[in-house]
Amino acid sequence: MLVNVSYNNKEITRKVDAEVGKPFTLKERWNMGGIGSPRLFITETSIEIRNLLILDNNRDQCNVELRPKGIIVRFRSLLETFALVIPFYKLTVYKGDLAIYSIYRDHYFIKVQADTKAVQKFFRKLLDFKADNAPTSIEDL
Repeated sequence: MLVNVSYNNKEITRKVDAEVGKPFTLKERWNMGGIGSPRLFITETSIEIRNLLILDNNRDQCNVELRPKGIIVRFRSLLETFALVIPFYKLTVYKGDLAIYSIYRDHYFIKVQADTKAVQKFFRKLLDFKADNAPTSIEDL
């Protein structure tokens, strides 16, 4: 779900919370060592997101927020903030070429540079959190 989150809209907030859960409490954030990624520089995106990013001349960047049932990828374009809301059951993360991570949801995708240890550490935390909170699969029974 790609939404404009620039303004405080209760309907959009309700939809986002229903899809990926309410934000973690301060204590949970502290115990997890933070829930946000460092600044991620975008290298490639799907056409819908690319159409939003080409509207301004700034360098394309985003950040990722962990939620109990998914993630939110936020980016800015023309003084507007957009969010790509991805529940864990639709999230696919690929480690592609040297220092490139790809985040997929259905037909949306964002490829980001992972050239620092902090970014790689965040993606490891994201994948571990997704694995820990995944429902029990048939093979595990």
